[in-house]
Amino acid sequence: MDRKIVIILLSIAVQQTFSWYFTSRRFFRENFFDFVTHYKDPFLIEYLYWFAGDFLTFLLPSILIIKFVFKEKISDYGLKPGNWRIGIKFTFIFLLIMFPIIWLASASSEFSQKYPHLSSAKDSWNIFLIYESGMFIYMIGWEFIWRGFMLFGLEKKFGYYAVLIQMIPFVILHNGKPFLETLGAIPGGIALGLLALRTRSIYYCVAVHIGVMYSIDLLSVLRFRANDYGIGLQSLFNIIATIF
Repeated sequence: MDRKIVIILLSIAVQQTFSWYFTSRRFFRENFFDFVTHYKDPFLIEYLYWFAGDFLTFLLPSILIIKFVFKEKISDYGLKPGNWRIGIKFTFIFLLIMFPIIWLASASSEFSQKYPHLSSAKDSWNIFLIYESGMFIYMIGWEFIWRGFMLFGLEKKFGYYAVLIQMIPFVILHNGKPFLETLGAIPGGIALGLLALRTRSIYYCVAVHIGVMYSIDLLSVLRFRANDYGIGLQSLFNIIATIF
């Protein structure tokens, strides 16, 4: 038994279990929601609890294990700029490929009803910005546990198979989202894994993932405000006009 591999896999199992039971929106609603009902938007606080809770759950224990158990450099697990030229190039290419797909997907009723997850973000730009800021923090923790701690931790033992290994829980945790999004998490998880290995960094994975999520949320809000769910150029112009 490889001690390092055992620790990584057991740690991820514990972290994900802790996340499911103690830093989820469900846990907040069952235990703390009554304390925030007097706020203007208690559901925003619920989401911020989830974002911050998962950020700490996924990031902090992993860093402590790397630093004090493995006695390795945290930067070796993707927390560094790495090959920034390749990273910026492929981040741009990925987002360029994804935007037309997001544009088409955002026209469906399933996506328009699902995103943003916080429905009040459709009515207030202030709430939208706060919500998306929390999402950014969440994505750092999310990307680090899969594309950092797990991927780079398993790389020496499994090589490029580590990309497929980290993709599996990534896809499973998309269950419950729109079918096409969950299905897209398979090639998406593989692509992000390869990007992390190629650049030796998770930062570009964060940029791609958050870029996709921001695009989905922003397009959903703009479509809602413009009441336009077409896919032609006229719809695009109508939606852009809602910004101004």
